[in-house]
Amino acid sequence: MDYLKSVAPTQILSERGKNLVVINLGSANVRIGLAMDEKPINVPNCIARYNTQIGKPNVVDQMINTQVTTNQHVDRERAYNTAASLLKIPYLDESSSSGSASRKMGRIDGYNNKPSITKKDTVFTWTDVYEEEQISPAAAETSADKGEASATEAAPDVTETCENKHKYKEMIFGEEAMKISPKEPYSIHHPIRRGHFNVSPHYSAQQVCEDLTAILDWVLLEKIRISHRERFAFHAVLVLPETFDSREIKETLTVVLGGLCFKSAVVHQEGLAAVFGNGLSTACIVNMGAQTSTVVCIEDGVSLPNTEKILPFGGEDICRCLLWIQKHYQKWPQIRTDVLGKPIDLLMLNQLKESYCEIREGELDAVATVHSYEDGMPAVPHKTNLTSLNVPPMGLFYPNLLVPEVFPQPPREWFQDYENMLEDTWNMDFGGGGGNGLPMWDSFAVSPSKPKKEEKIGLAEAITSSILSAGRIDLRRKLFASIQLIGGVGLTKGLVSAVEERVLNAIPPTEAIDTVEVLPSRTDPTFVTWKGGAILGILDFGREAWIERPEWMENGVRKGSNKKYKDSFYIESQAMYFINP
Repeated sequence: MDYLKSVAPTQILSERGKNLVVINLGSANVRIGLAMDEKPINVPNCIARYNTQIGKPNVVDQMINTQVTTNQHVDRERAYNTAASLLKIPYLDESSSSGSASRKMGRIDGYNNKPSITKKDTVFTWTDVYEEEQISPAAAETSADKGEASATEAAPDVTETCENKHKYKEMIFGEEAMKISPKEPYSIHHPIRRGHFNVSPHYSAQQVCEDLTAILDWVLLEKIRISHRERFAFHAVLVLPETFDSREIKETLTVVLGGLCFKSAVVHQEGLAAVFGNGLSTACIVNMGAQTSTVVCIEDGVSLPNTEKILPFGGEDICRCLLWIQKHYQKWPQIRTDVLGKPIDLLMLNQLKESYCEIREGELDAVATVHSYEDGMPAVPHKTNLTSLNVPPMGLFYPNLLVPEVFPQPPREWFQDYENMLEDTWNMDFGGGGGNGLPMWDSFAVSPSKPKKEEKIGLAEAITSSILSAGRIDLRRKLFASIQLIGGVGLTKGLVSAVEERVLNAIPPTEAIDTVEVLPSRTDPTFVTWKGGAILGILDFGREAWIERPEWMENGVRKGSNKKYKDSFYIESQAMYFINP
């Protein structure tokens, strides 16, 4: 304790963080870095593998059902009109009939005009999928042995004795994988989708784990420069989404300890990590990612499981809503934009969303440049007038605006954790979804105390319901005044005031609560969970919850105990473990 009182915080970071690797997995991105770093490496969580099968889709997720039903279309238009009335803009039919002449034009003020936006309008090039091999012909080697070439002739022959042979790269990672031309023989895989392992009849659990291992290994080797030989001296802090179930947590531990060969690992959940990342002890954490949003309340560094809410939408759904609105008003150029089939189109839409979308009253238009990416052709810019840019973010409060895609059902075997057979799990119904028309994860029985069920409500209702489930009135008041918005969507301009207003209106009149406040994030909301994981790992001096590699690889036996990690309760409680020095 005397050491902790005398040492500087920066010294603790450098001493205890130099051999800690913090891994924060997400559906769209993975954030990895040393605990002593200020920011992590942030790369898209995808991999492109070379394939020679004719007719195989470029994106494995093309098996997704993206058809919008008639009822969904009606609900979407109704939700648009509801949002339009609140934003004081014309309704959907009124806007289309009035035309664009009466609409006000103008650039958006604030951060949307910062210089970094214009830097993205650079010359686009498709990813180079070839790797060069230099092969020396046998003739050159023979002539050298015979000594027939003179010294003057040998000098120019140095470059001529090598010929370049093009060969496809076996694997391409990150943003480079998303910029591969669709005509190239590659299949793009996303190991995690909607907060879960992307297991389906077309994407096996083994392949998911192999792809996840390859992505993390590439980041460690190429970005952080930690070789396989050095990795046995490093420890891993896993910051995982609340959406992960017990089997996914165990598979991730096997990837990190088995495939990546870390010496030990510990698991923390994103909600808890976010609290420590912002230096708080009690807060309502609203994590808005690319594909899912979660709400969970933390009290004195302990998660309250009954307050957890999982919402099946995120930033990518806002991007698709933006595209739908522009096409409806015929503001989108006559180009082929396929968000799911061409990942580069999703990157473009995400940049447009981050640059121009915000929540504020009044009509909101802007002139922007969009690009068409045809197979193997250079990107062609198109200047257009984007309209109703304040409507897509309102889909967070009115989810019917966002029509998420439907994934195919994974095989039934995925839902059954065979290590749980020693428990009374044979009486549980491993339905796996599909029988009653429920979403894939709705009928998955994880554990009676913590079902992983998605809520079909808006963000304000989810926050209100989560906090009201906390119990004591004094704790509720504290949580309503300590809301934290994290994740990439949390950077949306105008979102803070919109959340405060709508959450306050959603509180029942019977509750004696009249204050709702969103606390500003002390660090970048995109990386706050990673930063919290780094703090948790550095301050965990006892390391009683850490799992050693030999113990895990020998069927998950914990030091000092003969118990296997066969029940989900112990694994999930580990994610909430924190030692206060």
